[in-house]
Amino acid sequence: MAYIERAITEVLRNRVKSSKCVLLTGTRQVGKSTVLQHAFPEFRRANFDDKLTRLQAREDPRLFFLNHPCPLFIDEVQKESAILEEIKMIVDASEQRGQFLLSGSQKLDLMKEMCESLAGRMAVSELQGLSLREIHEVRFNRHFIPTDTYIQEREQELKPYGDIWQTIHKGSYPELYDVERDWQEYYSSYVSTYLERDVNGLISSDEITFSKFLTAIAAQTGKILNYAHIARETGVSEPTIKSWVFILERTGIIYLLQPYSQNVLNRAIKAPKIYFRDTGLACYLTRWLTADTLKCSAVAGSMFETFVVSEILKSYANEGKDYKFSIFYYRGRDKRQASENEIDLIIEENGVLYPVEIKMSGNPRAEMAAANTVLDKIPNKTRGMGVILCLVAQKTYLCENLLALPLEYV
Repeated sequence: MAYIERAITEVLRNRVKSSKCVLLTGTRQVGKSTVLQHAFPEFRRANFDDKLTRLQAREDPRLFFLNHPCPLFIDEVQKESAILEEIKMIVDASEQRGQFLLSGSQKLDLMKEMCESLAGRMAVSELQGLSLREIHEVRFNRHFIPTDTYIQEREQELKPYGDIWQTIHKGSYPELYDVERDWQEYYSSYVSTYLERDVNGLISSDEITFSKFLTAIAAQTGKILNYAHIARETGVSEPTIKSWVFILERTGIIYLLQPYSQNVLNRAIKAPKIYFRDTGLACYLTRWLTADTLKCSAVAGSMFETFVVSEILKSYANEGKDYKFSIFYYRGRDKRQASENEIDLIIEENGVLYPVEIKMSGNPRAEMAAANTVLDKIPNKTRGMGVILCLVAQKTYLCENLLALPLEYV
């Protein structure tokens, strides 16, 4: 297959024009090197996966940059921190923009160090796996927000996505769409080559315990994070599990969706929900080996929700938007009710709260969004249009302020 144009490309080009350094982060195998080489063929490249290249940069940074002049793309830059001060000196000595492209697979302490060392000099972008828009060559590149304007613009570029379960099961790593690759063999190699090498090296556990941990985490996707349950499944202490979960999040394997918290919602659950960034990897770890068995399984609902949340996050990242303080969930109990209220996603923008339900249903009903009214309690905020993202065939109004939308609208 030919190269799949990545939605973030234009964002990167604009940031190279306006910033001295551009850092592209993302977990391994999402296509960071490919997109940067494709978009910026004029940049020379140094790959810190190569030990000799790292050694030269560590022992004599000045000589390294004489041999690798700007504009320079440094791949896997997190593996050698010795060059950060030298980069800072180079960019401070010139007003020229677009001197360095940097890519890194980990958002750990080194990434924090880089942002501090190059503060005001570096623009940071995030690349995730392929989105449905990218797979189906949809050029629309705005973050999902259920406003009238968004919906009208999105309708100009709608394409049918076909059997969504094939994509959910396959996952979003570009290599699976580039060549005919056995699904099980790919993820087996990914776990042993990347997760066990990169992540397990950080948490220093034995292989069996690490495998138990990954499986227990994958089984929790789409659910409220329960450290004690994972600790029991894995056979290690709860504080250890918390530190391991932190590393999985910082390396881009999982995402922790925070609860929407306001004083007026004093019975809201405070724990985050956990989502795998890639549903194919979650399916492999939990041994759902075909799309058909996944579709009919007990975990189908949580995998569907995980997939949709991931697609929404990608729509933000691909537009260069930060979603960490814009997307939440809510679960809580009103004093007058016996049952809990739940809103799968709350998207906040410009003081407006947009409630989003994610349902694996082709027959959505207004009562599925009954909890939306809890947002009316929040002072200085307005409740916007509510949506149910589901398997409905076409856009359908369920009431005046509630829409059912097919996934093609994300």
